Amino acid sequence: MKITELLSKDSILLGAAPQNKEEAIDTLVDLMEKGGKLNNREGYKQGVLEREASGTTGIGEGIAIPHAKVAAVKYPGLSSMTVPDGVDYESLDGEPSKLFFMIAAPAEGGDVHIEVLQRLSMLLMSESFRNDLLNAKDIDTYLDIIDKAEREKFAEEYEKPAEKTSSSYDVLAVTACPTGIAHTFMAAENLATKGKEKGISIKVETNGSGGAKNVLTAEEIKNAKCIIVAADKKVEMTRFNGKKVIVTKVADGIHKADELLDRAMAGNAPIFHAEGGEEQAAEKGKGLHTIYVDLMNGVSNMLPFVIGGGILIALAFLFDNYEINPANFGSNTPFAAFLKRVGDGSFAFMLPVLAGFIASSIGDRPALAVGFVGGYLAKEGGSGFLGALAAGFIAGYLILGLKKVFDKLPQSLEGIKPVLLYPLCGIFLIGAIIIFLINPPVGALNTALFNGLNSMGSSSRVLLGIVLAGMMSIDMGGPINKAAYVFGTASITEGNYEMMAAVMIGGMVPPLAIAFATTFFKNKFTEAERKSGIVNYIMGLSFITEGAIPFAASDPLHVIPACAIGAAVSGGLSMFFNCTLMAPHGGLFVLPVIGNSIMYLVSLVIGSAVGTLLLGILKKPVEQK
Repeated sequence: MKITELLSKDSILLGAAPQNKEEAIDTLVDLMEKGGKLNNREGYKQGVLEREASGTTGIGEGIAIPHAKVAAVKYPGLSSMTVPDGVDYESLDGEPSKLFFMIAAPAEGGDVHIEVLQRLSMLLMSESFRNDLLNAKDIDTYLDIIDKAEREKFAEEYEKPAEKTSSSYDVLAVTACPTGIAHTFMAAENLATKGKEKGISIKVETNGSGGAKNVLTAEEIKNAKCIIVAADKKVEMTRFNGKKVIVTKVADGIHKADELLDRAMAGNAPIFHAEGGEEQAAEKGKGLHTIYVDLMNGVSNMLPFVIGGGILIALAFLFDNYEINPANFGSNTPFAAFLKRVGDGSFAFMLPVLAGFIASSIGDRPALAVGFVGGYLAKEGGSGFLGALAAGFIAGYLILGLKKVFDKLPQSLEGIKPVLLYPLCGIFLIGAIIIFLINPPVGALNTALFNGLNSMGSSSRVLLGIVLAGMMSIDMGGPINKAAYVFGTASITEGNYEMMAAVMIGGMVPPLAIAFATTFFKNKFTEAERKSGIVNYIMGLSFITEGAIPFAASDPLHVIPACAIGAAVSGGLSMFFNCTLMAPHGGLFVLPVIGNSIMYLVSLVIGSAVGTLLLGILKKPVEQK
């Protein structure tokens, strides 16, 4: 959604002079109301103030982006003002704020506020853009500046359909990561940027959390010299049958774009052959990477159930009254009971979905039902998360084996294989394997682990927090990070909420340390890095570790140790203060449901400060590099 579509002349004020933060918010809310976006001014203002209470939206560099997603908003909208003399807005860098954009999003309007926040952050990274807005003489000029910047930054959105040709791309690419948030788009951006630098025409399809965008057409595929698939999860491959295809990890799209593009243009790629007309998974390499891709296919499909259900369960405890019946805490009041029931329902799908999509990544669609049943039996039989993992892999390879066996049947029986033979034989076999072979030993192992964690002393728990949080910062979204995150989400199902708190805080520290370092140690970063650092404030507070990847990639020997030590400090402190987290995501936005939230914030600040200071010490000034 374009900024200029959300911002009207009535909702812009140039040369404002509020005396304090409260006056600035009041002025912006008034402008929003003048723009006709609200149905309840006070309700919207209350939403903005509640958001500010969880952490300032003054992101530094003279910018503030207050926002709220509440029922008091009628239509998505923006209000904006300039404050030439600046106003104290409690910004993260301590500097006065001069440029304001306030976002209003309806409660039922999807994630429009996140989309607009991302779009604004990208535009505001440009210092010249900020200066042009502050120096605008009138509102028409102000809007023209924004429109021009959007047209340059998001040129593809302004192209007329007739101008888009389907035969002008040398190289096509598809990027996809397990969560579909950061790596997917960073790889796409890097491939597109490097392609432009090399004079290679390229189109990149992103398989993100919101579905496939910029989808490749049949004619574009037909005319392309080569296709690059940088993916760590299943993507639709049948369409590339007969084409030269390079299949690699999504991380290579971020770090090795030059090499991939050179290889694609040289034609140094194998011909891809689809099998049977079914949707194919991306070829996953060999060994551990194959297992990782299969596992991440399950995890990426499981996450919406875990995140949605986990946050609802956490809210149930937040809104309940413990004193009514301590034994029934979480379901004492009608509203809390409703939240708990829905959250538990979502959580109930977690393990079957995990196992089902691991299985389908290995054995395609026939393995999905077999994996679902295996995951359900593991859940009900006490083997839990570990049993569901085993069920997913066993179900996938079980179907591969059945396919080979049934290949010997007459061709006339081909039609009954997917509707009768695979589900009947597969479900029967996975049931026997899980119930008689997996559940007894794995259930006993689960019990031993649970008892072991509960009996851990304070020092052992602190050490576990250090390790988990440090792992989140080693490869920032890669296999080590995902291993720690999967362990944290699995611990929620066993009632060990301290681990998830340590995992999330460990993932928040790297981008926050980067953001603070680019603010306080400006001479250690290039101008482009300093601009990108602003966005890391938002990514860190939102628990998106991947924001630190470009900095780690450009200087790994200094950035990774600094961030990992800072993250480990926060994780250890979180465990020491017995902080708990029932929600598997959300960053600072789920602060109200974090156990011992004040000390959790203290732990986050201390770890981020340690990471920031280490970055300031370890990194050399730009002119000395």
